[in-house]
Amino acid sequence: MYKPLFFPVCLFSMTSVAVEADFPETQAKEQHVEVMVVTSSRQQQQLKLLAESVAVLSEEDIRKVSPGHPADLLNRVAGVHVNDLGGEGHMTAIRQPISTSGVYLFLEDGLPTRPTGFFNHNGLYEIDIPQSGRVEVTKGPGSALYGSDAIGGIFNILTKAPPLSRETELSLESGSDGWNRGLIAVGASVTDQSAARWDLNWTKSDSFRENAYYDRLSSSLRLDQDWNATTKIKYLASFGKIDQSGVSGLNEQDYLLRPQTNYYTGDIAFRDVQALRLSAEIRHQWSDQSELMLLPFYRDNKSSLMPSWMLSYDPVTSETEFYSMGLLAQWSSQLNKQLQWISGLDYDYSPARYTEWQITVQRENGIYTGYEKTGRLHYDFDADQSSVSPYSQLQWQASAALSLTAGVRYDYFKVDYRDLLPASVPETIGRSNWLRPDNTHLSYEALSPKFGALYQLSAQQQIYFNHRHAFRVPSVGQVFRPGSTTNSTELEPVKARNSELGWRLQGKNYSLDLAYYQLDIKDDVVSYIDSNERKVTNAGHTRHKGIEAALVWALTDEWKLGSGFTITDQKYLDFQYLYSCFPPACAAPVTETRNFSGFDVGKAPEQLANANLSYNPAYIQALQLELEWQKVGAYFTDETNTNSYQGHQLWHLRANYQYSNDLRLYARLMNLSDKVYSTYTSNQVGSSAIEYRPGMPRSLFVGMNLSF
Repeated sequence: MYKPLFFPVCLFSMTSVAVEADFPETQAKEQHVEVMVVTSSRQQQQLKLLAESVAVLSEEDIRKVSPGHPADLLNRVAGVHVNDLGGEGHMTAIRQPISTSGVYLFLEDGLPTRPTGFFNHNGLYEIDIPQSGRVEVTKGPGSALYGSDAIGGIFNILTKAPPLSRETELSLESGSDGWNRGLIAVGASVTDQSAARWDLNWTKSDSFRENAYYDRLSSSLRLDQDWNATTKIKYLASFGKIDQSGVSGLNEQDYLLRPQTNYYTGDIAFRDVQALRLSAEIRHQWSDQSELMLLPFYRDNKSSLMPSWMLSYDPVTSETEFYSMGLLAQWSSQLNKQLQWISGLDYDYSPARYTEWQITVQRENGIYTGYEKTGRLHYDFDADQSSVSPYSQLQWQASAALSLTAGVRYDYFKVDYRDLLPASVPETIGRSNWLRPDNTHLSYEALSPKFGALYQLSAQQQIYFNHRHAFRVPSVGQVFRPGSTTNSTELEPVKARNSELGWRLQGKNYSLDLAYYQLDIKDDVVSYIDSNERKVTNAGHTRHKGIEAALVWALTDEWKLGSGFTITDQKYLDFQYLYSCFPPACAAPVTETRNFSGFDVGKAPEQLANANLSYNPAYIQALQLELEWQKVGAYFTDETNTNSYQGHQLWHLRANYQYSNDLRLYARLMNLSDKVYSTYTSNQVGSSAIEYRPGMPRSLFVGMNLSF
């Protein structure tokens, strides 16, 4: 008889126990399951023994949610907010405001999907989340092990292991607004010592917004091989192609009355991405106490886009290409019963090229209807980046109850930049500037220490503390595509420090987690407007504080509750830059230095909340129903704290029915109340024109999953 497992998915940082609930006739067999994670040390460790904030979403969680967008799954983690910008486009907010800032690291099986300097806030769409085996989310800095970008958090999406016997799985899904998705997975043993798995994801959507198509084709092939008794190799090849049209923000009237409106038509604001990754993770058990891990990798990425945020003042199309060759190497050793030592070296070499063409756009009644290339190249340059990063970490079991962790990482980055445009191409035409740095070699270095302590108050109760440093180097675009910014090559890395205190309690049928954190960020790279031109600079000091809490509770044999709640307080402590604004954006011309010290950080929700109530009726054992509630709290829409978005609350309903051993039927009804809400609300400083990104209306999706 089929007996599905329920895993609460609203896990909070450092959640150490998942409550595994079977159907009523087997409740006596219910037991706690130790959750293992690999992100924190690149090898399996018990989550409850780590002095840092990690949440785990299991394969069963992913299957139950069947996410159509990364937000559907990830927003169930306390303290995590991922919004929906159309297709699989998104921004993220973990201990940070909702933004495109490169303060998150996206990993697939521990490998960064992109090299430092090429962050894309939509980076999760380069990974096949619906067919992944599990997701680990580290909240707060992880730079001591992973380097640049790991400030707000780390998403590590882990692929499914190949089965030992032949398995084939087919999922077909259809839904509102032309949504169609097909997932195929085939796995089997290849030899007595190896097994393989192939996954394919084909997704297509017309979207509820006008002229907003989305196409995805992604595939992965994994081969696990036992080379001998002490050496295991995991080969992984991943490819993804995403093609989506642009989706505009709306003014207030259209947002409220005509949220399906899109100010872009045709290919306006298009985005086209192709991403290939190849890797081979080699693990050699050197002895009973030591292991060597080597992970050589190759990336090949190409992205073409028409930046929507530049259409009104500097319309262009651009293309970024890079390939990467590198190696992650790590040695781990259990020195004695109390001491574990991990040390490693990461190397990455990523040559890249960026080209940008000027275009003219056609606009009628506020709608962008078409564009043409003018033939002028604004930018054409190479930016070859290399990095070498040694790190070391020591974990000491000081007593039966107390464990201490200390680590440090040193990162050295070098970028060789070469301008490929002839000197005769002008950098300035009229009031417009496309400044180009001279050929140069830049380097950055950073030292990222961390310290953590965990104390076992009892077998079911722990407290922990950690302090971690983090950083982010300026992106290639910020440095070498400066627009009107002079001295862009002098941009400094963003610096961050995070302290966190947490407590957790596990009972027979519940787990409760609380944590308080404070994250300080200095020298953030921000953009501003000067004489109708967008520029970038290092600016000031912000402080991000919050309390995160989660409760997972098996109420009865049939009813299960998962909930998470976050309160944040995010302030500008020292934040000023030059600001200019001209009509029609502003009523009168303004050019002045503005200081936002003491103001709330813009686009930072004051609360984030999620609760999901699951029901497994005893009289229909194969049926599982879930009602989910989500809340995004109020936030200011810019730095001046003049305008605000009042937040929203949403309800979703999901159903899974295991018709037979081979057939599962499922459905999800999103936005039950058909609420009009905005996934991102903002305005330019000095402008009263607020822009809204309308969220999905009430939408139904149904699917079937066949296993044979």
